[in-house]
Amino acid sequence: MPVKIRLQRHGKKGKPFYWIIAADARAPRDGKYLEKIGIYNPNTNPATIEMDVDGAVKWLQNGAQPTDTARAILSYKGVLLKHHLAGGVRKGALTEEQAEEKFQAWLEEKEGKVTAKKEGLSKEQEAEKKKALDAEKEANAKREAEANAAAEAEAAANDAAAKTEEGEPEADLSNEVDAQTAEEAKADEKQAGENMK
Repeated sequence: MPVKIRLQRHGKKGKPFYWIIAADARAPRDGKYLEKIGIYNPNTNPATIEMDVDGAVKWLQNGAQPTDTARAILSYKGVLLKHHLAGGVRKGALTEEQAEEKFQAWLEEKEGKVTAKKEGLSKEQEAEKKKALDAEKEANAKREAEANAAAEAEAAANDAAAKTEEGEPEADLSNEVDAQTAEEAKADEKQAGENMK
């Protein structure tokens, strides 16, 4: 019976999560399976993967073939490395302790990378929030300035209207114009008189 390590879809429309299973290659995707090895949730960032490493290695040693996506997940979690190291132990190239030591060193390095990625993502989110908050503060300040300018203009218009209603004489421009034309007429007459002399 050919066995595949593959993903079995669960969840709802638009929000899938997967079980990583060992199943008969002829079984339907979401049908009967032999063993559940882990889960994979791509909805989180970074994706959540929980894996029974020893169970997956046992299936690989028994000849199970992973699909392409399952192979990538197994590689990410170190299952393929552990399977490779177990092959080295069987051949006598490594001792069990050396293999375990190498695997633990790889796990620590991988954990460091994942932690760095999570920290980077949280810093990016904080920077985006700060940028959005600054933009919002700037927009609010601009809106307040426009509201104050409109209120001042309205107050000035109300003051002018109130002065005209109270009957305060506005600067009478027509009287000033009349005074200027009268002075100009006198100057013209005077000059005309001097010209006649």
